[in-house]
Amino acid sequence: MNTPMINRRTFLSQSACLALLPVLGVGLSASTKPSAPAAAASVSAFLLPDLGYAFDALEPHIDAETMQIHHGKHHAAYIKGITKALENAGLQPPPSILELFAKLPEYPEPLRTAIRNHGGGHYNHSLFWESMSPTPQVLNPEDPLALEITSTFGSMDAFRERFATAAMGRFGSGWAWLIATPDGLVVTSTPNQDNPLMKGAVEAEGIPLLGIDVWEHAYYLKYQNRRADYIQAWWNTVDWSVVSARYAAAVA
Repeated sequence: MNTPMINRRTFLSQSACLALLPVLGVGLSASTKPSAPAAAASVSAFLLPDLGYAFDALEPHIDAETMQIHHGKHHAAYIKGITKALENAGLQPPPSILELFAKLPEYPEPLRTAIRNHGGGHYNHSLFWESMSPTPQVLNPEDPLALEITSTFGSMDAFRERFATAAMGRFGSGWAWLIATPDGLVVTSTPNQDNPLMKGAVEAEGIPLLGIDVWEHAYYLKYQNRRADYIQAWWNTVDWSVVSARYAAAVA
């Protein structure tokens, strides 16, 4: 292992803060990424975050119509759903999204399912948008994350194959993830809008570093049933500077 991995106590104490990195500037200071305060407010108040790029900016890999519907319709619907569920449960002011995930087993149904479906949809998509860029940065082979990926999976190509296998193997709708855990990097997948921050609800808990949406609404307009083609094209949009910053914060 080339870089120190967080111990279990540090992981538990930091995970709530680090989980917000995809919507808090991914570990960068507010002076480095001016949008951080606005993004933080978006999560705490359950508001739709800006993409940070035009709907057609990820062409030809992800088409503009998909991005417009995915962001403006699907993500917006998740925010509306979690807001209504919390209002119906009398949780006003609402807990943060991270509190909802951390205390998931304590909530009764149907609120628990609403948190998983709608709260998860909000968080997952916020991370997804920030992980992509029309001008993505590659991962330097000497970057600590690159070294850890090589140590864990054997090579960057082997990691990508493992990740793609997890994404392809997720039956129906869901996500594939690269996460940081107290024991190192793990590739995993979750159904529906579950994510690795949801206590007691997922196979592998950890801090999300990278995630791909494999719901059909993420790719069907362009790729139809060719999920493998979508996954392969998606790699061209991944901004590794963002993912690396999340990892650096996780092991700090």
